Amino acid sequence: MAQPLMPHATASWLVDNTSLSFQQIAEFCGLHILEVQAIADDTAATKLTGRDPVRAHELTQDEIDKGQKDPNYKLVMSKGPEQIRRTKGPRYTPVSKRQDKPDGIAWIIRNHPEVSDGQISQLIGTTRTTIAAIRDRTHWNIANITPKDPVTLGLTSQRELDAVVAKAAKAAGIEAQPDTRLDGDREALISQLRHEREHGHQVAENAASGTVPSSGVMSDVDALFGKRG
Repeated sequence: MAQPLMPHATASWLVDNTSLSFQQIAEFCGLHILEVQAIADDTAATKLTGRDPVRAHELTQDEIDKGQKDPNYKLVMSKGPEQIRRTKGPRYTPVSKRQDKPDGIAWIIRNHPEVSDGQISQLIGTTRTTIAAIRDRTHWNIANITPKDPVTLGLTSQRELDAVVAKAAKAAGIEAQPDTRLDGDREALISQLRHEREHGHQVAENAASGTVPSSGVMSDVDALFGKRG
């Protein structure tokens, strides 16, 4: 399935400018729903500058309108510019995120020791010398390295990480451990996030139109400032 040229920046724009659900945005941009949630909560490694997919001719306003009316609707991407395919070799990482690489490497080494240095090198974009130094704890800054999820740090995507882990596990003859962060409550989380966005959208519409909430339900304004007698 085709994806936006800049998925994280596109997701940031869709979060800020539409009432689409996190799941819809995640599916359209090819991201993990937790990545979209992090963008919405401003907990991503850096504040992203949004990229308008309509102006980029990757999505039409009509598609956005359909998605906002139906939370189950899957956005269809317009024919966008030819995307550049990654070639072999280390991944380029923005200067602002390079200081986070050791933390991401340490996380992979701790949680997925079956992943080779070569795979980590391509996934995060670093040298094997650096990875080896972190593995044997001879890295010059080892005392300040704290294992952190490279997806949360913005060094890679959840799908790329999962693919590398699965490939390494198969080569090692072990069963890959699935991402269990949403086990048991994935649907509940998606439903909750969707409800919160829809509720916020409804509150904004009520405020704009001056609609009074139904009897027995205190408005957000009343709840915030105290209901006046």
